[in-house]
Amino acid sequence: MLRHEIRPGLSGSGKRIGLLGGSFNPAHEGHLHISREALKRINLDAVWWLVSPQNPLKDMSDMAPFKDRLDSASVVARDPRIIVTDLEAKLNTRFTIDSMKLLKTSFPEKRFVWIMGADNLLQFPQWKDWEKLFSTVPIAIFDRAPYSVQALAGKAAQVFARSRLTTQYARNLADFTPPAWTFFRMPLHPATATEIRANRKSSPS
Repeated sequence: MLRHEIRPGLSGSGKRIGLLGGSFNPAHEGHLHISREALKRINLDAVWWLVSPQNPLKDMSDMAPFKDRLDSASVVARDPRIIVTDLEAKLNTRFTIDSMKLLKTSFPEKRFVWIMGADNLLQFPQWKDWEKLFSTVPIAIFDRAPYSVQALAGKAAQVFARSRLTTQYARNLADFTPPAWTFFRMPLHPATATEIRANRKSSPS
């Protein structure tokens, strides 16, 4: 994939960009909630949703088709600063570290911040080259019950404990050289994709 083929529609979205990756199976209000919190707290110009064609840590048997997940994200992203993308499909990447390397090459003028919930911090050591990822992009981690306490005591948080920033510096997180990460407490949102899928299955047709 050539650089000029993935830039249209994204090059003008500002300089400070949050990246929220996921299956979006389906997209829900929780994704919108964390994105708006990130926009507000990290002084971002935009948040790009990276809808994953295939999450290597998730069972594909319960995964909706990629187009359906992309469409659901477009419906939920009711904010002009949130841009739904199929970048990982265009880049042909399955792992975040590979996506990040290509995005930084394709958009050298951007300052990216990786956004994720505390549940992902807990399982971060399962990600491909997770330590390299910490050293590739600043990371913003948002509170998600009941995972936060365990995640902050977990392996990833401990290995990079010295790189954790207090929230007073968080507004300029995009300007820090990685490894740099911070943890935000925030009003929790009840929506999860797992619960939504369970409710759909239990509802009468």
